[in-house]
Amino acid sequence: MSKIQKVDFKNIDDFLDYLPREELVIVEQLRTLIIETVPEVKEKLAYNVPFYYRHYRLLYIWPAGVPWGGLKSGVSLGFCYGAQINDGGYLNKQDKKQTASKNFKSVHEIDTFMLRDLICQSVEIDNELFSKKRDKNK
Repeated sequence: MSKIQKVDFKNIDDFLDYLPREELVIVEQLRTLIIETVPEVKEKLAYNVPFYYRHYRLLYIWPAGVPWGGLKSGVSLGFCYGAQINDGGYLNKQDKKQTASKNFKSVHEIDTFMLRDLICQSVEIDNELFSKKRDKNK
């Protein structure tokens, strides 16, 4: 556990138990959406929040209740390949960063159709990067 992080979750259940109810509802809906969209995804804690992997990191869920992320309220769904995703301005992108995110303050803000598309784009980028690396190593 680092000095910044006041807790050290042992697993996803510990993480979920830590969250306030209003964030937990959003996190659970986002987790379900990710797992339904990419059934083979692996969920692991990194930085004490859930990250989702295939070949590389795809996504993460960062609630404001986990204070060392800097989020003031709600829950952020982060896209590790966000800079490469065609999102029509839906995601919050920062200059010179690879990632992009979308913050949700209620489950009613979750656009399932849009997020499925963005998640699928992340999977395609992940596949392309893995193929390039595999081809390079041949």
